[in-house]
Amino acid sequence: MDLAPKQSGSEVDSVHVNTAEHRLKHFMNEVTGRALVMMESATQGQQGIAMDLVQEAFISLHKSYADKTLDEWYPLFYTILNNKLQDWRRKEARRSNPFSFFKKVSLDSDNDEVIEVVDETTLNPSDFLSQEVTIEEIQEAIAELPLRQQQAFMLRAWEGFDTQTTAQIMNCSEGSVKTHYHRAIQGLRTALAHLNPSLGGSSDESR
Repeated sequence: MDLAPKQSGSEVDSVHVNTAEHRLKHFMNEVTGRALVMMESATQGQQGIAMDLVQEAFISLHKSYADKTLDEWYPLFYTILNNKLQDWRRKEARRSNPFSFFKKVSLDSDNDEVIEVVDETTLNPSDFLSQEVTIEEIQEAIAELPLRQQQAFMLRAWEGFDTQTTAQIMNCSEGSVKTHYHRAIQGLRTALAHLNPSLGGSSDESR
């Protein structure tokens, strides 16, 4: 028999809200930094826009999915964040080309990107690090990648999502994710090779 006093509806609601807010605060502390890095790269260093997108995603997550578990929040948050980013990019595209208002704006061509590649083991960003390569240099190299490659790399390597979940977040096929991720790794290794000999280059210019 449950001997705990029965809570009124308002008390139950209050506890639920407080619990949800506590969980959201913990979740925000966990993901804000990485999400901001991702959005700053995607918006070409516009920190204010990046912060707005992340905050809007948190608000939407709490408003629509407060009852979900913490584990469920991770893919939901990045799906919302990706949608916010795509909406912002469409607005920017229309702003730069007013006549695009009369036609559908196509931001990415995933179908053209698909190649046959075997899904790679999730790469740890620390694999790129050595005494010569800093996290800032990795972020700069990521920012130079095409947007979809940025997203695939950050979601797979930084957040640790599998290919299927990443495809759901990015709203594309698993084949596209594999291709974008594969090309992102190749691009980063090329960009950072001169700084890190273990990536195939040399930091010694005299050789």
